[in-house]
Amino acid sequence: MRNAFAQVLTDLAKSDDSIALFYADIGNRLFNDLKEVAPTRTINAGIAEANMASMAAGAAKMGLKPFIYTITPFTTARNFEQIKIDIAYSKQPVIIVGTGSGLSYANLGPTHHSFEDIALMRALPNMTIVCPADSLELKALMPKLLDVKGLVFFRIGKKNEPLVHEELPQLEVGKAFVMKEGEKIAILATGTIFPVANLTFDLLKQAGFNPELVSFHTIKPLDTAYLAYLAETFDHVVTIEEHNVNGGFGSAVLEWMSEQSKAPRVHRFGIPDEFIDQVHSQDDARAKVGLTGKDIFNKLINNFK
Repeated sequence: MRNAFAQVLTDLAKSDDSIALFYADIGNRLFNDLKEVAPTRTINAGIAEANMASMAAGAAKMGLKPFIYTITPFTTARNFEQIKIDIAYSKQPVIIVGTGSGLSYANLGPTHHSFEDIALMRALPNMTIVCPADSLELKALMPKLLDVKGLVFFRIGKKNEPLVHEELPQLEVGKAFVMKEGEKIAILATGTIFPVANLTFDLLKQAGFNPELVSFHTIKPLDTAYLAYLAETFDHVVTIEEHNVNGGFGSAVLEWMSEQSKAPRVHRFGIPDEFIDQVHSQDDARAKVGLTGKDIFNKLINNFK
């Protein structure tokens, strides 16, 4: 997915000389093509993420459209104060890109895991949060981020994420994308965990259910029109995310549903409220915390009974 990000950013920079990238000393070769296109607008800020955020805020005030890019915990948690004051409070149009989100860097341990970032970014005013499921969703959504007023948190994967779409989907920021229509049960997934949602969908179909499968790529603002439709017509809503079950996508959906006069039961699946260590891969980490299609299916069946 990070390769797709670099490609799309390079293409955008060819036709828009206001686009700039600040990166924290990772992906030096990844941005070689961008350096050819925009050498003065491709800036290695060093391993100084807080400074990088403030630099981007200043660039935005000068009329540029800056992106900041590094591994997700370091582009959200490490520089949270600068994002809050220099970017969000000042309403600067900076796009904060977190690569390797969730458990993508599972083998490097809790320092590199990011399952609190959505909660942090959700808490900030003037924030839009977009989590593409694969590189095709990234390509469809990324150009549209430039039209968003205010700042954006763009939460992407690392590399070799499986495609969940067969062709480039027609997506809009803030609007959920229904992959497969169904009834009574809606599976809402956000980000690169989507293949797990696909497997959960398949297992439910095999068990005789007819669930709806939805890519909820935009977490803030939520597509409340679609959620209102679910509240009126569905019995169960299942949220799946590679993020702490507290404060993330599922929490956002549950908060909204709790204020409605009629609402389905919400089942949240994500990372439990604990650190994860002693794992060597993303799949291993998911299995350790029960974030697999089979685990989710079994829990749902028990809940339905």
